[in-house]
Amino acid sequence: MQWLNAIVDELERRHPDGEIVVSSGVSPSGIYHIGHLREVLTADAVYIELKRRGRKAKHIHVVDDLDAFRKVPANIPESFDQYLGMPLCDIPSPDGKADSYADYFFQPFLDSVKKLGVELDVVRSHEKYRSGFFVPAIERVLARIPQARETLETISHRKLDPNWSPIQVMEDGRLKNRQFVRIDESKKLVFYKDNEGNERSVKYDDGSVKLDWRLDWPARWWLMGVNVEPFGRDHASKGGSYDTGVGLMQSVYEGDAPLPVPYDFINRAGDTKKMSASKGTGIEISEALDVLPPEVLRYFVLRYAPSKLLFFDSGQGTIKLMDDFAALAANEQRSESEDQILYVATLGSNNKTISRIPFSHIVASYQSALKDKQKTLQIISRTEHKETVQADEAIILRELDFIDAWLKHWAPEDVKFDLIKEAPDNLNNQQKEYLSQLAEKIEKAPDDADGEWFHKAIYEFKDSSELEPKELFTTLYQVIIGKNSGPRAGWFLSILPRDWLIKRLNLDG
Repeated sequence: MQWLNAIVDELERRHPDGEIVVSSGVSPSGIYHIGHLREVLTADAVYIELKRRGRKAKHIHVVDDLDAFRKVPANIPESFDQYLGMPLCDIPSPDGKADSYADYFFQPFLDSVKKLGVELDVVRSHEKYRSGFFVPAIERVLARIPQARETLETISHRKLDPNWSPIQVMEDGRLKNRQFVRIDESKKLVFYKDNEGNERSVKYDDGSVKLDWRLDWPARWWLMGVNVEPFGRDHASKGGSYDTGVGLMQSVYEGDAPLPVPYDFINRAGDTKKMSASKGTGIEISEALDVLPPEVLRYFVLRYAPSKLLFFDSGQGTIKLMDDFAALAANEQRSESEDQILYVATLGSNNKTISRIPFSHIVASYQSALKDKQKTLQIISRTEHKETVQADEAIILRELDFIDAWLKHWAPEDVKFDLIKEAPDNLNNQQKEYLSQLAEKIEKAPDDADGEWFHKAIYEFKDSSELEPKELFTTLYQVIIGKNSGPRAGWFLSILPRDWLIKRLNLDG
């Protein structure tokens, strides 16, 4: 993991002593999808590597729940537009159960990251503002408005409005951009002009004043001593929010900006745009953890450098992902880099949930056993994986829970099947004759006949039958699973109960 070592090497160069603070943050404005894991797990990997090297470190996660509600996301009633402009922490929960709109989304995320083994210190933005934590930053910004304006205009190459203000004020329960007039530090009051031009005042030590987001981000770095933070590539563009944050740290806060770790996004396979909470195009983290073991989801996010765009395929891609991880875990001659990604993915645990048997093999066996776990083990034991079943039985049983969820929620239709109860009655004479002859041949098959034996047995009829080669296979699938395609035919026949198969090919049931 060259990317991870490079980050931690640089952190240790910059901070040879003391605690290193890693930060991440997400706004609870909608569902937390697996795209959000790019930030959280990247921060977690840096934290893990620091700890592995014996450094004192902590991972803080900022919940931006004082952000204004700007858009009603998909799957939330349109009636919630009545709360636009209000802080997320002050809006009621959509289900009426959570403490707030923010908690409605954040609590499932917190439960999910715990399942993923992520250690983090949660920082609630509204609590920090309302407790007065941000007072030093607010006072410093308002005392240096000319420097802040010059920095933003110079770095972003855009002219600010003459009435631009570095703060938002709470007015009638909503955050408003208002023209700043003056500050009274002794009374902790900010004076501003409302929309009609009238001068009003508001307390700034109780959360009624919030820094504009361009100034809020570096304020956190300064107040919380952040040393490194991942963030989306949209913030990393030239003149973007990270660049202005660096400038504001110098001109306003007089500190050093954290080491940047820009990351690219996670798209659904085939999509050109990142997952979106507001549009409902993201896969919820809790849903992903029903289907994927935590270590596999961590492996997916962390095996490539943050700068690489990732595509998540919940169908065939999941099969490859599971098999890739299984192969890595089973490899006894791993490189140092492979050892490191496995350690970061599993958190150093030996508690395995993925077996050494190919994922697609277990999927087909499980469905052939009518989703009976013990019968699945029996079916796989009749293949070349008999010894693996004996050694990994407990692991396979755990993996079957994830496979069952995958079949219910994500599996492509062409992968799913059930053994049909009765053979179809619309076969022609050529198909019936072919099936009868194949049944006769299988009756004489050796007890240990494998997939290769059955594959050759099927192909023997490509010349003697009056069927096209393709029809040899489609006919089999039709009488067994009621489809025109399915798992590899030879292997599939080899795992089916022999007596049942012969009876079905003879169209006896």
